[in-house]
Amino acid sequence: MPEPRSTPVTVPVVRAAKRRDGHLPLVMVTAYDAPGARIADAAGVDLILVGDSVANNVLGYEDTLQVTVEDMAHHTAAVARARPKALVVGDLPWLSYHLDVVDTVRNGATLIRAGAGAVKLEGGANRVPMIEGLVAAEIPVMGHLGLTPQSIHTMGGYKVQGRTDAAAHSLAVDAKALVAAGCFAVVVEGVPAAVGAAITEALDVPTIGIGAGPACDGQVLVLHDLLGINPTTPRFVRRYAELGQEATAAVAAYAADVRSGVFPADAEVYH
Repeated sequence: MPEPRSTPVTVPVVRAAKRRDGHLPLVMVTAYDAPGARIADAAGVDLILVGDSVANNVLGYEDTLQVTVEDMAHHTAAVARARPKALVVGDLPWLSYHLDVVDTVRNGATLIRAGAGAVKLEGGANRVPMIEGLVAAEIPVMGHLGLTPQSIHTMGGYKVQGRTDAAAHSLAVDAKALVAAGCFAVVVEGVPAAVGAAITEALDVPTIGIGAGPACDGQVLVLHDLLGINPTTPRFVRRYAELGQEATAAVAAYAADVRSGVFPADAEVYH
């Protein structure tokens, strides 16, 4: 087991963690509740993302567009109550940062008050005014480029982005705009490995890849994917366990013991 952290991971620590400067790759996983946060933190991850992917992985929705700021604050608070040393990043959900700067800052503040140490939003140069507003309000911001799940209707589904030279160049331009606006790190999702590497090289803040190749400054996966809780996972996921199957087998064994009368036994009864 890894040694528990003695000090919290902060935004300045993450901002400085470029691999080309000799830093180890950053490790980020999602968590949506206190048990998940305790598992992730005990494993020694650097960042915990309270992702809007709670929609798919916990709440049963087909996409991330259904969750609200209130949903995200609820799950962020649950993660924060575990008091992880990892930096907690709260996802701003769809339509919570698209209308105006005041609305964006108010929603960002809701996640910070719930316990996040930073917020994440999707999009490129069109998000610059929102990022600048958040940063001016002392709310650290992580960007998110490439395959942005909140844009699935515009993209026509969950499709790899940046496959052409023009599209890759546009992503690089957007990434630089995010950093210039004040983002301390940028998630790069669903792009060819060469594009992930080029964006990483172009930025002075860390990139955190998910389906973006090995050259990024860190990696992020959904906890339910890497633990094998979800029955199917994307190509870019490595399943480190099959807890879904194990949990089903455990509950089936319990059900069989109840029906056969062998549970509870004498050791499980108060006298």
